[in-house]
Amino acid sequence: MSTLFAISPIDGRYHSQTKDLSEYFSEFGLIRYRVWVEIEYFIALCQKSLPQLQNFDSNQYEKLRDLYKNFQTQDAENIKAIEKTTNHDVKAVEYFIKNHFEKLNLLDYQEFIHFGLTSQDINNTAIPLSLKHALQEVILPVFQKLTDKIDFFAEEWKQIPMLAHTHGQPASPTTMGKEWKVFASRLTGQKEQLKNIPFSAKFGGATGNMNAHYVAYPEIEWHEFADDFVKNLGLERSYPTTQIEHYDNLAAIFDNFRRLNTILIDFARDIWQYISMGYFKQKINPNEIGSSAMPHKVNPIDFENAEGNLGIANAIFEHLSSKLPISRLQRDLTDSTVLRNIGIPFSHTLIAYKSLLKGIDKLELNEKALKDDLEENWAVVAEAIQTILRREGYPKPYEALKNLTRTQDKITESSIQTFIEELQLDENIKKELKAITPYNYIGKTL
Repeated sequence: MSTLFAISPIDGRYHSQTKDLSEYFSEFGLIRYRVWVEIEYFIALCQKSLPQLQNFDSNQYEKLRDLYKNFQTQDAENIKAIEKTTNHDVKAVEYFIKNHFEKLNLLDYQEFIHFGLTSQDINNTAIPLSLKHALQEVILPVFQKLTDKIDFFAEEWKQIPMLAHTHGQPASPTTMGKEWKVFASRLTGQKEQLKNIPFSAKFGGATGNMNAHYVAYPEIEWHEFADDFVKNLGLERSYPTTQIEHYDNLAAIFDNFRRLNTILIDFARDIWQYISMGYFKQKINPNEIGSSAMPHKVNPIDFENAEGNLGIANAIFEHLSSKLPISRLQRDLTDSTVLRNIGIPFSHTLIAYKSLLKGIDKLELNEKALKDDLEENWAVVAEAIQTILRREGYPKPYEALKNLTRTQDKITESSIQTFIEELQLDENIKKELKAITPYNYIGKTL
C-alpha cells in the first residue's frame, strides 16, 4: 500500500523516519516475537529433561530458532490465514509452529508447543522483549545522539554571555552554554532512572499459579523454571500475578519517557523563543519555502514539529500508564487492544528526536544579538552592585539601586558609572563596582 493511503502519519508522511520500529511494533513484529517466545519455551522444556522430551535431538534447536531468526512476511501471512479459522491470534502461532514440526518430522513433540500456557504468557513476554529491543536498538541510540549534541553545544557556548529572562523580563546574565547544559543534565538524569526500570514479563499459566504444569509434573519446581526462562530472555519475571502482567513497570517506562519528552518540549520552546529573539539564525536551504505567501520567512519548523509530536506521544503514554495496570479480577481483555498501540507514542517520540537533531543542525549562534541585548540592559548589574554594598555595610543598598533602576527611563553604562562615583565609598570598592558589566556578571556557570 502506498504511504499516501496510510491513516496515521507514522506509516504515511513520516514512514521514512519510523520504519525501523516496524520490526518491533508492527503486527509482523508482534507475531515474530510470539514465535520467538514459543520456540525458546519449547527448547527450555527440552532442557528440563521431561520424560517425553528426553529423546529430542538438541541438534534441532538451531533449526527451530531459524523460524524466528529468519521470520519472513510469508510466515506472518500464513499465521494470519490460520487465525481466520481459529479467530485466536496466539493459537494461530501455536498451529503454525506445529505445522513446522511436521515438516521437520517432529510430530511426537508437537503437544509440548505452548504446553501448559495461556496466551498472555506469550503476549506478556513477547511485548516487553520487543520493547526492550526497540529501545536498545533504535530509540535510545537516537536519544543519546540528541543528548550528546545538546551537550556538545553546551560546551561550545559555555563562555558566551547571554541575558537571562525570568518572567519574560531581563534578569541576571548567564551563558548560552550553561542553559543548554541544563537540558543535557536533565535528560541524562532521567535516562539513568530509566535504566533502573525492569522489563517485566508474566509467565505463570492461566491464572498465574502454573496450575497445568504442577498437575502434569508435580515434582518439578515450575516457578523456578519460569524465573530462569524469563531471565534467560533478558527480562524479569513478575510473581505472583493474575492471568496477566501487572504492567506497573511498563507504566513506569511510559512515565519515564513522558518526563524525557516534557523536558524536550521545554527545550524546543526555549530554542524557538531564542530564534524569535534573534539569538539564533537558521541556515538557509535555497530550495525550501517558509511561507506560501511571505517569501522572507525561515520558520523554526523542526522545533515546532518536535513539540507537536512529543505532545501526542505524551498523551498516549499517559493513557497507557494509567489504563494498563487496571484489570477486572484475574483479567479482562482491555489490555489486549491497548497493548497493540505502544508503538504509536514511541514512533511520535522518534519523529520528535529526529526533528530536534535536524533543527539543531540548522542553528547559527548570533553573538551580535546577544551582545546587543546585554548592552541594552545594564540594569541587570544592579543586583551585583547592591550585593557588594551589602557586604561593605552600606546603608539600604537595595533601596538605592531600586530607586536608580526604576526612576530612569533607561539604565546605561554611563548612568551606572555615575551612580557608583557618587557613592560614599573607598576608591578601591568603586573600582571593583565599575568593573562589573553585563558581559562578565555571569557567576560560575560550568
